Amino acid sequence: MQINSAEFEISSADLPSCPPPSLPEFAFVGRSNVGKSSLINMLAGQKKNIAIVSSTPGRTRLINFFNINKKWKLVDLPGYGYAKISKTDKGKFQEFVSDYLINRDSLRCVFVLIDSKIPPQDIDLRFTQWLMETQIPFVLIFTKADKAKPAIVRRNQDAFLHSMSEFCEGLPKFFTSSAKTRDGRKEILSFINAAITNQ
Repeated sequence: MQINSAEFEISSADLPSCPPPSLPEFAFVGRSNVGKSSLINMLAGQKKNIAIVSSTPGRTRLINFFNINKKWKLVDLPGYGYAKISKTDKGKFQEFVSDYLINRDSLRCVFVLIDSKIPPQDIDLRFTQWLMETQIPFVLIFTKADKAKPAIVRRNQDAFLHSMSEFCEGLPKFFTSSAKTRDGRKEILSFINAAITNQ
C-alpha cells in the first residue's frame, strides 16, 4: 500500500464526539511509552510527523483520527498504564476507550503494541485477554525491535505468546517492527490493505 495522504481529522473525548463512521478504522493502542507515536509516523511515511512524539509517557489523552488516502482511518488511542494521572482520570480514559472499542461499527481491527525488548508485562496480557473476551479483532505489533538483539526479541515474543496461550486457543497474528529501521511497515500496511479489500 502506498500512502499518498495522511491528514489529521479530529480528537474526540468520547464516542458521541467521534466523526461519522464513514471509512474502515484501524486502531493503535499500547502501554504508555511503547513507541506508538513513532510507529504511527513511520507507517504514515510523511515528511511531517502526524502524531506527536513526546518524552513524557501518556501524552495522548484523546482518541485521535487520521484520514489515510481518503480510504481508511488510523485511530490513535490513549496509552494504558500511565501512573502519573489520577485514578479518576484513568478510569475515564479506560471507559471511553472501551466504549470506542466495543461499540464503534467502523472499527476493523485493533493493533496492540508490545515492547519487544522487555519480558511480557501483565498489563498487556490483561488487555489482550479482555479483547479476546469481548471478541474484538486484534493483532500484535512487537515494537522497538532495533533496540535489542534479535535473540532477545524472539525470546520475549515467544514468552508473550506462550503466556497468551493460557487464556486463548488460537494465537493472534503478529508483526515485528522498528520505527527507526522501518521494519514491519510493508507487512502492516499490506495487512490493512487486505482487510479493506476483503471487507
